[in-house]
Parts: sequence; C-alpha cells; structure tokens
Amino acid sequence: MKALVEDMGAPEEIAALLCQRGIDSPDAVRMFFNPKIEDLHDPFLMRDMEQAIDRIDKAIESKEKLMVFGDYDVDGTTSVSTVFQFFRDYFDDIIFYIPDRYKEGYGISKQGIDKAKEEGISLIIALDCGIRSVELIDYAAELGIDFIICDHHLPGEEIPQAVAVLDPKRKDCEYPYKELCGCGIGFKLIQAFCQKHDLDDRLYQRYLDLVCLAIASDIVPITGENRVLAYYGLKLVNARPSLGIRKLIEKSIQKEELSIGDLVFYVGPRINAAGRMDSAELAVKLLTTEDELEADVLATELHAKNAHRKTVDEKITADLQEIVAKNPELLSRKTLVFFDPSWHKGVIGIAASRAIELYHRPTIILTGSEGKLSGSGRSIKGFDLHEALHHCSDHLIQFGGHMYAAGLTMKEENLDAFSAAFEEVAQMELSEDDMLPRLMYDQEIQVDDISDKTLKIIQRMAPFGPGNLTPVFRARNLLDDGSGRVIGSTAEHIRLNIKQESGSIAAVGFGMADQFDAIKKADSFEACFTINENIFRGMRSIQLMLKGIRPTNDTGNISSVSS
Repeated sequence: MKALVEDMGAPEEIAALLCQRGIDSPDAVRMFFNPKIEDLHDPFLMRDMEQAIDRIDKAIESKEKLMVFGDYDVDGTTSVSTVFQFFRDYFDDIIFYIPDRYKEGYGISKQGIDKAKEEGISLIIALDCGIRSVELIDYAAELGIDFIICDHHLPGEEIPQAVAVLDPKRKDCEYPYKELCGCGIGFKLIQAFCQKHDLDDRLYQRYLDLVCLAIASDIVPITGENRVLAYYGLKLVNARPSLGIRKLIEKSIQKEELSIGDLVFYVGPRINAAGRMDSAELAVKLLTTEDELEADVLATELHAKNAHRKTVDEKITADLQEIVAKNPELLSRKTLVFFDPSWHKGVIGIAASRAIELYHRPTIILTGSEGKLSGSGRSIKGFDLHEALHHCSDHLIQFGGHMYAAGLTMKEENLDAFSAAFEEVAQMELSEDDMLPRLMYDQEIQVDDISDKTLKIIQRMAPFGPGNLTPVFRARNLLDDGSGRVIGSTAEHIRLNIKQESGSIAAVGFGMADQFDAIKKADSFEACFTINENIFRGMRSIQLMLKGIRPTNDTGNISSVSS
C-alpha cells in the first residue's frame, strides 16, 4: 500500500481500497488503470479452438450452409449477432436461430435442429448454450449435423460429443480466464479465425460494443480479460456504436457518456424485452441490420415492448405486495413461494428480484397452466438457491441455474410439498441475522479528505461491475450544515450539505425522506455513500450519493466488505 501512496500519490483510503481488490503491485496497477488490447489471451489456449477453426475452414471451403444458434437473452442475442455478422462475409449461406422462450425453452432445442435439417444445414455454431445438451448433440450427429459449442456455463459430468466444445469452465481446459460470458466466447472464436488467417484485428474488434453489452447485462465479473473487453467495448459504445446499439441508446437515454450501469438499466432491458414479450429474433435483426430505417423501426418496437414489460412487471409486483398484505404470516417464513396462472412467464424472474428488494427472502415465483408450473427464483447472500433446489428435486420436473438465480418446473400438485421442502432447507441454512438486509462498504474515509484527486482515481477505476463494484465509503461523526431539505416532486428524496470538521460537501439520498427528521435532530450521524461527479449548468463538482444514513447512536446492519 505504501508504494501506491508514493508512486500514484493516492490517498491512503484509495490505496487501501485498491489493495483490497488485489491491485497491489506496479504490474497490477498498470493492467488495471491502463488495460491494453494486447492483454487479451491467445484464443488458441482454449481447449478445442483448433478443431473449431479447422471445421469452420472446411465448411467455408466446401460451401456448406451455417446456422448460428443462441439463447434469447442479451448474452445470447449479442453472441449470435457478433458471430453471424462476422461469418456472413465468409459464408454464402448463413442463417441464425433463436429458440422460442415459451415453446422451446432455454438452450439447444430439437425444433432448432430439425429446422437446420430442413434448411440443409451441416454445421451449427451454438452460443451461450449447449454445454449440457449431450443427447441433442447426439441427435444432430445422427442427422449429419456437426456442432461447435461456445458456452460459459458449468459443464455436467459428460461433455457433449460435438466437433468442438469451447468452455473455459471445462475441467480439462487450461484457458487462463474462466469468467467470459457467452458473447465473450464467440468473440474469442472470431479472434482465433482472424489470428489463424492473419486478418486485420479490426475485423473482430469492431464487435467489442456487443461484447461489452453482454458483459454488462449478464452480470459477469468485470475483472481480468472481461475488464479489457469492457474497457474497449465501452469506448466503442461512446464513440461509434454499431447501428442497432446507437438506435437503442437514442430511444432510451440522453447522456454525455454511458457507463456499464447505463447499459444494464437502459439498453439491455430493451433487448431482453424481445425474448420476454415476443421473439428474440427481433433483437438479432436490430443488432445485425445495416439499414438505418429498418433499425429505427425495430428499435422503436423493442422500446414499446420494454414499456409493456414494465407495466406487466409493476402489476405482478403489486400483486405480490397485496398477497403479503393480506397474509402477513408469510413473513414469518424464511422463503416466499408465489403462484398465479395469470402472471407472464417472461417477467416473473424480474418480479422475483423485486420481491428480494421488498422482503429480503429467497423467493420463487411460478406461473403455468394445465397442471404444469414454470418458475424463476432469486436468492440472498448466504443461500445457494441452486443447491436448495437440488434438495427439493423430488418435487420438481427439472431445474437449473446458479447460487442467486434459477429456473424450475413442477407439477401443480407438488406445489405445497415443494414450498414446505424449500422452507425446510432455508430454516437449516439461514440465521435470523441473514434475513436482515446488510449494507456493505469498502473503506472508511474522512469527508474532509475527499478531493478532486480522490474523484479522478475512482473514475479511472471504471468500468464498474461484479468483481469491481463502485466503491462504497463510510464516514462517521457527520453533521448537516443546516441547509438540508427534502426534494423531488413527490418529496421522497433528501439533499444535504455534509460537514465534519471543516468545509462541506453536497450529498443526495434517493428515497430517504423518511429519515430526514431523525438526521436533523441527531447530534451527529454516519453515512455510506459513493463519490460522484455532479454536472449542473456546465459546472462540475463532487457529490456524494448516499446509500445508507442513520443517527450515530443507532444500530443496524452495516458491514465492511473486508470484514
């Protein structure tokens, strides 16, 4: 830490923050603050990459017809868009295929393989799916169709017998970075193709905006190689994004410079809305079109679908709140399981996330008809949802996912038994303390020590995301200088001028108006916040964005990230 303070001139709190994130040597500092495109790993370090490129070369030489197959979420549609656009310059016959969320479900489908057979396809590149599709890959082989799988999910016990299976999470794959998203694997495929044929690097690097969008939306760690991809992808998004992304930005947000968070909250949901509310093929058409008018029409359509998705989401969330209000005994449980046949399948995952925010309990939301229920689940810190579903598998038809998010199906007759079993697991795994929301912070800081240098170093730490979250600081013994007030058209927010020993600094707290009187009456208070730049009428200043605030003598769940 001492070297960082001396070499970078970094404040001690910032140096400690960097060390906490493993940025504790000159090389680590250089790679973090000045990532180079040359820092990307050799794609041929990935197991089966040679076989994948050889099979693609054979297909081009033999003038075979190629299908690019992918999932219906942002990662899947950006993956398909990237690989489809790149290889349409090399294949005379190339099509893409996105399975229908409701008719086919997630991943490689028999319907998709049958479609390939009808179209005379002999090679399928599958993106963001396929690592567990052992039987379907065998079925395709019987029809004379080869597969190249590009996936980033955990493999099962058996690896599919495809021509090539590109997945860094394979136990037998020694690729140095394991956290690429599906689009990242597709990007490595086209990078390898360019590398083998000595093509201009710009031919694959022009798709970095799509890769960045996938990294942001799929919530993968923005560390290592993902940081390089996100860093340069975000530059492309802000300088010269592809036509489809530009149109989505125009429909969703007016801002001088977009962040990873802006992609997550504004652009990603509009792409996801295609697969949630209708067909994800709309998203791929937008991301691959070269026609300005068509792009505008498609972006407008996705914007409208996202607005409809919001309405449906709000309705389900209101339904959940009404159910809990009428049945307050539900909150004596450590889990929540909701079912309504009228709820939209494409939105229940989002609604489950809303329930986590409201009630801070592992939550399953189900919909369905004709005796079969489909659901999505979300979890809280300390509760492995996938493992919990495994313990309840006797009541399920199938399930899949990871620690914090999962999907499942069951017979309606098993709903009560499943709910009881799910609660039983939570009762064993979760303590009462686990049920309380906990605000995590990175470092303590003195407000008087926050300076332009502090802000500039924090800004250089971007892009932020999992593995490199926006730093949250804690400060104590604070006072408002007397000018604090409640703001907003609905009087929900507060604006304070916070001071310690000398000077003051502006702070804004969204949705914190209910705490204003207690703070004004307190002898002092403490707060957790991020440090941001505020731009108003062309003037730039430092502003704290409050995450939590309470009187000094109060107690609550605030924890250091390093504790």
